[in-house]
Amino acid sequence: LVQSSSITTSVLTPFVGLGVIQLEQMLPLTLGANIGTTITGLLAAMVSDNVDALQVALCHLFFNISGIVIWYPIPIMRRIPLRGARALGRATRRSRLVPPIYIIVVFFVIPLLLLGLSSLFMQKTVGFTVLGSFLVIGVVLGIARFIWWWKKQEGLQKCLACLDRRQAMSDAKASLPEDMQFLKSKVAQLVEHTGLPEDEEAGDAQKGSDGTADDVAAENEEVAGGDKNE
Repeated sequence: LVQSSSITTSVLTPFVGLGVIQLEQMLPLTLGANIGTTITGLLAAMVSDNVDALQVALCHLFFNISGIVIWYPIPIMRRIPLRGARALGRATRRSRLVPPIYIIVVFFVIPLLLLGLSSLFMQKTVGFTVLGSFLVIGVVLGIARFIWWWKKQEGLQKCLACLDRRQAMSDAKASLPEDMQFLKSKVAQLVEHTGLPEDEEAGDAQKGSDGTADDVAAENEEVAGGDKNE
């Protein structure tokens, strides 16, 4: 028996996008899938007859259960992940860079940071413990500074404006070939309306530029001749 919460989430997400089900209806289904996916690890741990494997599988199970207990039963707490999901969806509509950045930060940067800090304290030496303490203080101060910038210094508006600019540039690059074809068609209509061939227009422009250059050269010669006479 193999149960995948990723498949369940991937199937339900388009339904929410199409409006078939509401986000509030998807939340308990996703949480239940997260509980069900731990059964695979428990079955593998019981077959392997290894205490460490069973401990890891139980940690996985109780971690998901504790998350459900914290975030789902109380309506106020339930609104926090729902609001976060809606905010992330709105940001994704602004820019496609949001999902990969979210995945990298949540699934790689934060776990590696916590793993590195915990490994420093597990060394059981004064030097690593002091280093870990300073790093924890620095991380806490950095998070506090980020929250202050995000809430009090219009960090959210600045990020949204940056995403809008990048999306506008991307849209402009995507529509550039169509715009060029549109301009070429308008130029062709103008040429057809005026009855002036394109080659003749180019020749007239070349003649005009040559005439301007000849006039400038003649003026320079007159000035030089006047200087010599003086």
